[in-house]
Amino acid sequence: MFDWDILRSTSSVHVLIRLAEERGMTAAECLEGTTLAPGAVIDPDAEITARQEVRVVRNLLARFGDEPGLGVEAGGRYHISLYGPWGLALLSSRTLREVIDVALRHLDLAFAFGQLTFLERDGEGRFLLDSTEIPEDVRGFLTERVLAGIQTIGKELFSVAVPIHRVGFRHAAPADISRYRATFGCEPAFDAPVNVVAFDAAYLDMPLPQANDWARGTCEQLCRDLLARRRARTGVAGSVRDMLVRNPGEIPDQATVASGLFMSARTLSRRLSEEGTSFRALLDEVRQMLAEELLMHTDMTTEQVAARLGYAEAASFIRAFRRWKSCPPQEFRARSARAARRVPELV
Repeated sequence: MFDWDILRSTSSVHVLIRLAEERGMTAAECLEGTTLAPGAVIDPDAEITARQEVRVVRNLLARFGDEPGLGVEAGGRYHISLYGPWGLALLSSRTLREVIDVALRHLDLAFAFGQLTFLERDGEGRFLLDSTEIPEDVRGFLTERVLAGIQTIGKELFSVAVPIHRVGFRHAAPADISRYRATFGCEPAFDAPVNVVAFDAAYLDMPLPQANDWARGTCEQLCRDLLARRRARTGVAGSVRDMLVRNPGEIPDQATVASGLFMSARTLSRRLSEEGTSFRALLDEVRQMLAEELLMHTDMTTEQVAARLGYAEAASFIRAFRRWKSCPPQEFRARSARAARRVPELV
């Protein structure tokens, strides 16, 4: 489930404002309805929600939505330097395969919308974007921005663009597709069954020029810390989250949490909905956090971790963990153990 209220850097909005200004639209017009002042967008400590960024996109599209490939143009401007520790972690990875692993584990620090996954099949590496949660009026633009952004990052990692085998978009073709051809270097498919960027899987294990285990590990820790701070909840959601993690021996159900907050389960659901979340989403969030901690810092088996998190069977936990981290629990534990044993390099 995409979190529309998680905080993100304003760097993304700054790119959109520059794009609009080049076309004669002012920063104030771009930010209308967001409560953001133009000066706040260049503040390195300023943050916004994904929901606010969508408002900026709507303002942009209201003026320039007829321009073919505007999302592709935007995606070409999302350079690694905009992403802070997430971008640095990618740059210091050893291979493209490792880049993808790091990127997807901390994807909430990027400017992607929707659910991005990676698949290796038939000699191809494939990025797939599920855009069904993105509002229809901005879906095409944000899909184009994500897929073009992947190409931009690949180019900066290798100093040359990774050749794209094929690119597909679920939305209809615009009148002019020349911008798509120039960006991806191939003929794009529209009205495709999935949003996809595919490339030769041989690139996955090619060494990257700026690889550094110590730098990557440090940046990943910064990513974890930043995500933890941005995911901190306030209001009723914060109270629910606190109750879910309070007892190290068990996770209470919704009725128990509601009773502890002196309200009915129905009222709790309504209050959480007003804050843009749900009990299920908060429970999923807490389970993921606890699962990572238990796998990294205890010797508990997968079955024991599953039981600790309230799953009736280990298989259900394993499926959930794959959804969170794109790998099974034991693989995550092994990776974490290897990372902890690495000796920092001297640079």
